[in-house]
Amino acid sequence: MQDPYGVLGLSRDSSPAEITAAYRELVMALHPDARRASADPDRLAEVVAAYSVLRDAKRRAAHEATRAEPPPVAIPVRVVRPQPDIRVGPTRRHLR
Repeated sequence: MQDPYGVLGLSRDSSPAEITAAYRELVMALHPDARRASADPDRLAEVVAAYSVLRDAKRRAAHEATRAEPPPVAIPVRVVRPQPDIRVGPTRRHLR
């Protein structure tokens, strides 16, 4: 299954009310009884599956726990500071 947040078009910090509102909006748009044009049953099944994961707090927490985040990678950084320009003050000419 795809990311349930992506299926519903939500961010990871969405509230339960936002999850329900997004689900209802998508079901109204995708349900075959609500549309006169041909419906997409696969997309509707994805929306229902995503909502079943996110509506329950325990399932949502389990999904968040299994979501694999890659470990942070330490990238060595070398800072190169430019050397200051060598400035020469006024010069004197020695006359002979």
